[in-house]
Amino acid sequence: MSGRLKQPTGRYGGRSAAERRAERRDRFLDAGLQLFGDSPGFRGTTIAALSEAAGLSTRQFYEEFHSLEDVLADLHLRVNDWAEEAALTGLATAQGQSIAERATAAFLAYAANVTGDPRRLRITFTEIVGVSPRMERQRLERRARWIDFICAEATAAAERGEAVHRDYRIAATAFIGSVNGLLHDWQAGWVDAPLDEVVDELVRLLLGIVRPAGWRPGEGGGVER
Repeated sequence: MSGRLKQPTGRYGGRSAAERRAERRDRFLDAGLQLFGDSPGFRGTTIAALSEAAGLSTRQFYEEFHSLEDVLADLHLRVNDWAEEAALTGLATAQGQSIAERATAAFLAYAANVTGDPRRLRITFTEIVGVSPRMERQRLERRARWIDFICAEATAAAERGEAVHRDYRIAATAFIGSVNGLLHDWQAGWVDAPLDEVVDELVRLLLGIVRPAGWRPGEGGGVER
């Protein structure tokens, strides 16, 4: 027999084993987005139902995840990554502009992303709540990233003379709670207003925090903490 047997490459159909696993994982996450974010929701979904929706087997599920909570955790992070990327992209389009214009661009992009697919909103604000201490910790850790984002932008605006100098952490925490609550209620139909109007209201709230009554541009001021 001429020639030599080739060493296994781990490739099948032009794809490596790692690529095939990544594709399977994405299929499970897509199925999770549909079932957790719509019907029957996270608590009503079984591993068998998720696997069937993904077109894969339960054996393949356990090759990628330990539990349905792992799928929810990954989905929650992924949805937040998409929203954060949208906000940063919106912010970049307003580079060099005023804080009002920057905030508007960032929040329009963020709001369009999180409300563009009701399933993402449900996973972020509803399905993850009360699942377990692990999920609660992840939810708060992810919220802390948004708080850091607001604090960084407000501090940078203060350095440019566009906002008061102060410790923004408590105010930013309260503001993020307002963002989440307002967008959740808007998506649920409790707020009868176009999305642009909702964003305008959020921007007014933020500007009220960074530019309190009596403050004038370039003045600095505020209470250092």
